[in-house]
Amino acid sequence: MRIGVPGEIKNHEYRVALTPSGARELVDRGHTVVVQQGAGDGAGFADSAYEAAGASIEADVAALWDGAELILKVKEPQAEEVARLKPEHTLFTYLHLAAEQQLTQGLIDSGATCIAYETISAVQGGLPLLAPMSTVAGRMAVQAGAHSLEKAQGGAGVLLPGVPGVAPARVTVIGGGVVGENAARMALGLGAEVTVLDRSIPRLETLDDRYQGRMKTVFSTADAVEEAARESDLIIGAVLVPGAAAPKLITREMLSLMKPGAVLVDVAIDQGGCFETSRPTTHAEPTYIVDGVVHYCVANMPGAVARTSTQALTNATQPFVVALANKGWRKALQDDIHFAAGLNVHAGKVTYAAVAEAFGMDHVPVATLLN
Repeated sequence: MRIGVPGEIKNHEYRVALTPSGARELVDRGHTVVVQQGAGDGAGFADSAYEAAGASIEADVAALWDGAELILKVKEPQAEEVARLKPEHTLFTYLHLAAEQQLTQGLIDSGATCIAYETISAVQGGLPLLAPMSTVAGRMAVQAGAHSLEKAQGGAGVLLPGVPGVAPARVTVIGGGVVGENAARMALGLGAEVTVLDRSIPRLETLDDRYQGRMKTVFSTADAVEEAARESDLIIGAVLVPGAAAPKLITREMLSLMKPGAVLVDVAIDQGGCFETSRPTTHAEPTYIVDGVVHYCVANMPGAVARTSTQALTNATQPFVVALANKGWRKALQDDIHFAAGLNVHAGKVTYAAVAEAFGMDHVPVATLLN
């Protein structure tokens, strides 16, 4: 199969969808891998490393897209990339379509087969291709939140761990999944007072047992969220509804309850955000202030630590990429029902129910396409 790896063009996105090691795995199986010139530079992978692995380097972006059957990316295609998609293309990347109606329509109009990393499931549960970036984002959220609390950034001037004689910051994490646990773990390690809200009692029990009560666990209710708004210096939104838009848990009205200079970090911004006042930002301008509350809503947080993120992501995607290359999309999905959950758009039809529901579109079940 002819596999194309374009450079990422989203603002301050430095990751790349395939490492030289991954390219070698594909080339050794008889596939042709073409990498855009400089695509790996931001993650520390030189063109020469890809060439040593057997891949070709292509300076002409149009030629790369035109010549590929399988397109590997990290982030959702930007407008100029959507325009390059054709019905014969299979696109494999993060899509997060439930928050992006224009992108969804663009993929429908392209006729391409579009498989999303973030909706692929696993036998043991969970989302295996979302997990590594959720781990990175959760850990970065505390880093970003701590920086945003500094007075020069518009924050309250609070040091997360405090100092002897001065209380530590209060950090609330809404959502106890992969993002939430990693955020809570980081905040706890820095010495903050940490509370995790979640609606799953078993998950709260797991966290309580794992951290031996060092973090507070609270069942998430409207009252609990309002109390968090009043008491917290930093709130991290880590709520995920797979493939669907995130619920709005902190409303505009609740901002009036918050301390001046408190910080909201919305890790769910790719799915529309879980704070009503959230809007996507970039690493170039990561924050803005609403009613005295600092908002950090960078939509590609892991892109800032591109080397770590690329290696973690491609470790997870590699088996799926090999399956697509060896078998083609249809056979690969037929052989793995969990992989099939990743199909979001095919031949002008939405194949993921939550995306169709978000925009009132018709939904074609994946099973009907694979039989």
